[in-house]
Amino acid sequence: MASYDLSSLTVLIIDDNAYMRTILKTMLRGFGLRRIIEAADAVAGLEELNMSSIDLVLLDFAMPQIDGVEFTTLVRKGNDSVNATVAIIMVSAYSERSQIETARNAGIDEFLCKPICAAELYARIAHVIERPRSFVRNRNGYVGPDRRRKTIADLNREERRVKTAQTEERKVL
Repeated sequence: MASYDLSSLTVLIIDDNAYMRTILKTMLRGFGLRRIIEAADAVAGLEELNMSSIDLVLLDFAMPQIDGVEFTTLVRKGNDSVNATVAIIMVSAYSERSQIETARNAGIDEFLCKPICAAELYARIAHVIERPRSFVRNRNGYVGPDRRRKTIADLNREERRVKTAQTEERKVL
């Protein structure tokens, strides 16, 4: 894994557990980050996101008032969101497939299961840097990073999309 100078990044940690915020902050400082902002809940996190220039959000899944999924939806789809494309890594003890898919469908970039270790946190941050995904808005209402992680060439299988005159026409344009 490549080593990065992360000192210029500003990270917002949103977690209702003060001990977890301290653990995350300690790890981030170990990676060389110096600008770390903390919020004890999603409401305070939204205020910080609107007041500061944030590069990355580390966000808990389960919080009172507004949970991590609702926060992500507000950031991605909110009319007053000033940083809809900010990278969001959800950190959660809730690691069932349905919860991870719910978080992904809300628009997170990465998911990290608790208990966390520094190497896994760094790997998620590095992945966001190395392989940024396109930001999309589709007709089904999804707003966030492209959920597809593999290209068609990576899948090594037959194309399943039906070719129509309309899709052929788009290729020409």
